[in-house]
Amino acid sequence: MARDPQAPIDEELQRTERDAEPQAEPIEGQLDDAEAGEEALAEDEALFNAEAVEDPEADVLAARVEELEQALGEAKDQALRAAAESQNVRRRAEQDVDKARKFALEKFVKELLPVVDSLEKALEAMNDGASEVHREGVSMTLKLQLDVLAKFGVEAIDPQGEPFDPQYHEAMTMVPSGDVEPNTVMDVIQKGYVLNGRLIRPAMVVVSKSAQ
Repeated sequence: MARDPQAPIDEELQRTERDAEPQAEPIEGQLDDAEAGEEALAEDEALFNAEAVEDPEADVLAARVEELEQALGEAKDQALRAAAESQNVRRRAEQDVDKARKFALEKFVKELLPVVDSLEKALEAMNDGASEVHREGVSMTLKLQLDVLAKFGVEAIDPQGEPFDPQYHEAMTMVPSGDVEPNTVMDVIQKGYVLNGRLIRPAMVVVSKSAQ
């Protein structure tokens, strides 16, 4: 029995089904292109790294930067040292000026001290026969002289009854005594003086020692 020829509608359905089936597309060329791109990128990175490591100009620049940083540090250190030295010089100059101002009258004061000594001795030597006017005149002159000296920083050293101090006292003699402690100033022969704390003349004293 002969086979019936396929209807046109059946052929159209089969053709539509074949067209709807997914067709495998060739990807071999695409894979080749992707691999080639990755290889090119890897070569570029390797070349860049090699240039960064082996570039002699970069090494020279890095060394120069390090050298400049070291020079800058040394310059800063020298500047700090110079500033400190300048400050020390200025401080010493100020101290010298201050000392010069304080002790400029030292020689002049030394020349006046004998006048003070004479007035003190004259006042002590006046006996009862001296008139009150004379005594008062010498006393006022002495006070005026001492006030002027005190105005310029001069102070008297009168260590009667105080412990002997070799920095400010000059022992003229030592006398045995059982009434006072050893090394005590028993008598002041001549007063001492200081100018703004600096000794300009030590006090001449008599010092006690043990009676044994």
